[in-house]
Amino acid sequence: MNKIGLIIRREYFTRVKKRSFIIMTFLGPLLIAAIYIIPILLALHADNEKRTIAVVDQSHWFERQFVSTENQTFIRLDDIDIDSTKKLVQEGFFDIALYIPETQLNIPSSAVVYSMKQVPMSVEDHIKEVMKNEIQVQKLLAAGVDPDILESIKTSINLSVIRMDEEGGEKETFTEVQFALGMILAVLIYVFIMLFGGQVMQGVTEEKSSRIVEVIVSSVKPFQLMMGKIIGVSLVALTQFMMWVLLTGAIYVSFSAAVGITHPEAISQGTVMAQQISNTNIMDNEAVQDVLNIVHSIDFGTIIVSFIVFFLLGYLLYATMFAAIGSLVENNTDSQQFTLPVTVPMLIAMFSAIYIVNNPDSSLAVWMSMIPFTSPIVMMVRIPFGIPIWQVVVSALILAGSFVGMTWVAAKIYRTGILMYGKKPTYKEIFKWLKY
Repeated sequence: MNKIGLIIRREYFTRVKKRSFIIMTFLGPLLIAAIYIIPILLALHADNEKRTIAVVDQSHWFERQFVSTENQTFIRLDDIDIDSTKKLVQEGFFDIALYIPETQLNIPSSAVVYSMKQVPMSVEDHIKEVMKNEIQVQKLLAAGVDPDILESIKTSINLSVIRMDEEGGEKETFTEVQFALGMILAVLIYVFIMLFGGQVMQGVTEEKSSRIVEVIVSSVKPFQLMMGKIIGVSLVALTQFMMWVLLTGAIYVSFSAAVGITHPEAISQGTVMAQQISNTNIMDNEAVQDVLNIVHSIDFGTIIVSFIVFFLLGYLLYATMFAAIGSLVENNTDSQQFTLPVTVPMLIAMFSAIYIVNNPDSSLAVWMSMIPFTSPIVMMVRIPFGIPIWQVVVSALILAGSFVGMTWVAAKIYRTGILMYGKKPTYKEIFKWLKY
C-alpha cells in the first residue's frame, strides 16, 4: 500500500501543478456562476432608457393608439413630412421616427422606423403590437363583431407543476430547467470521464513507449502501478470539482450580498432553503423573482453528492479499461481499435439522454440507469427530476461491483501488456491473458 501511495502522490502533484489545471480550476466556477448571475443582471438592468418617438402617420389609422409610457414618449407630427422628421432625428430632437405611409389599400400593413442608434427589440415589439391590435379591432368592427366580447373571452393559463412525495410533501418543479440541468450534467460527466480516463491511458502509453515502465515495475507490481495511476488521477478530478463547488458558492454568496439578497438559511440537509430578499427594487422585479424561484427549486445538495458518487464510480470503471488499453499499445494512434468498444456505451448513453430527459421514469430510462456502462450519464439525467432513492442506491452498488470485476480483468491485461513491445495484440491473445 505504501508503494501505491507513492504513485498516487506522484500522479496527483504532477497534474495539479500544471498551468491548464490551475486555469480551469478558476475559470470553471466563473462560467458556472454566470448561469445564475447573468439572468439576474439582465433583469435588474433591463432597458430603462427614456426615448422620444416622433410619429408620422399618413394612414390616419393610429391617431390615438400610440400612448406614451414611462420610458417612451410618442409625439404625433401631423404637418411635417418624413424627410423633415428624419432631419430632426439626426439633430437630436427625437430619438426615433416612426413612419406609417399612406396605403392604396384600406388596411396599412407596413411601417418604417428611423433612428441614429440601434432600435431595441422591446420598442419594435411595442410598435408592432399597437398596430396589430388596432388593425384587428377595425377588422372585427367591419365584420360586425364587438372587439370587447372577443377580448373578454381571451384566457391565459398559468400551469404549475407540483411534485408530491409519499410523505405528503409538495414541491414546485420547472420542467424546462430540469431538462436543461439534466443535459448539462450528462455532458459534464461524459467530458469528465473521457478527459480524466484519457489521461490515465495517455500516461500509461507514454511510460510504456519511453521504457520507463520497465524500471518502475522492477520496484512495484503492475497492479500497484495501475491502481496508483487511477486513484491519483481521480483525486485530481475530485479536487478540481470540489474547488469548483466552493468557488462557485463563494461567487454566488458574494453576488447575492452585493445585489441585496440575504440568506437566513443557506443550506439545510443539502437543500437550498428559502431566501429573504431585503432590497425593494429586487423584490418588485418579477423577472428576478422568477430566476430566484427557479434556483431555489433545484436540490443542489443531492445533485452535488450524486454527481461526485457517479462520476467517481463511472471514472473508476472506465479508467481501469483505459489503463488496460494504454498497456496494449505503444502510442496513442494505435489505441483507436481498442478505445472504440469502450466509448460506444458512453455515446449510446449520450444519445439516449435526449429521449430519456423527456420521460425520465420510463422503462428504458430505469434499465439504462442500472447498466453500469451507461448509468453514470443516464442517472445524472434523471436525478434532477427526482427519482426513488432505492434506484440511486442500487445503481451505485451495481456500478461499484462492476468496477471491482473490471479491475480484476484490467489487471490481468495490464500486467502482460505493459511489457509487450513490437506488435499490437489481437483480441484472441487478450482473451488468453485472462486465463493466465
